[in-house]
Amino acid sequence: MSPTPEPVVSELIELLSLERLEDNLFRGQSRDIGTKYVFGGQVLGQALSAAQATVEGGRMAHSLHAYFLRAGDVEHPIVYDVDRTRDGGSFSVRRVTAIQHGKVIFFCAASFQGDEPEAQQHQLSMPEVPQPEDIEPAPAVPAEVMATLPPKVQRWLSRRGPFEFRHVYPRDELNPPKRPPFQQVWFRLSEPVGDAPELHHALLAYASDFQLLGTANYPHGISYYQPNVQMASLDHALWFHRPFRADDWLLYSIDSPSAQNSRGLARGQIFTRDGKLVASTVQEGLIRVMPEADATASSAATAAGR
Repeated sequence: MSPTPEPVVSELIELLSLERLEDNLFRGQSRDIGTKYVFGGQVLGQALSAAQATVEGGRMAHSLHAYFLRAGDVEHPIVYDVDRTRDGGSFSVRRVTAIQHGKVIFFCAASFQGDEPEAQQHQLSMPEVPQPEDIEPAPAVPAEVMATLPPKVQRWLSRRGPFEFRHVYPRDELNPPKRPPFQQVWFRLSEPVGDAPELHHALLAYASDFQLLGTANYPHGISYYQPNVQMASLDHALWFHRPFRADDWLLYSIDSPSAQNSRGLARGQIFTRDGKLVASTVQEGLIRVMPEADATASSAATAAGR
């Protein structure tokens, strides 16, 4: 039997465990984790949970393609409407629409497949990086520095989230230097959970939204924490390749090949610590740098203004 998860992990599992309203209709609660709007990873994880609940026969998600249309309200639940688009001989496809306050805020398509272990296989190698135990956790922000930050940033930096992160090449996000658009980050759920692969898929969907788009900021010396920087996810793609556990250390290797027209593109590969490539991601997001004089007036439009 797995140990009982700590409250912060239990809250995330509860967040991803949706209330079934009808055969294809689900409701998920929202949670304020320090962002002004609903965290994109929450919607990704909940949408995948909704789709998984309508798939039978042991088929597991192998891909998800999503668009974020409107900012989500952290004070209200989200309804997920699943369309059972197709159940074929080998694949099942689901379309999920997320609705809040009567408007579509997100939609995605997810595809599921049964196991075919005899198929040919190959993968790229994992980057050579230090093991997570050899990397010190990020230090807490000093109280005197925290007091100078906007309340939104203070909430984010002071939270104890359900995932641990160890940055191979840490960057000071409050005073970001200009660097090439690459990073590697070890991450894992902070407490062991059950063995259900559907749960680990939903947890990885949730975690895949961390770190990704921020990599596109590296060459420009900017950060989400700066009051004049607006950032929001526009779309997100996720492919599952091989089995994994979200409560074991995983390496997120990310690069950003392009930024243009107020949009940044980032790509990620996720490896187990023994080098198996278990998932790949791609995301494009809005990145706008506002004049300092306009930063206060425009900060509330981080996602709604796109």
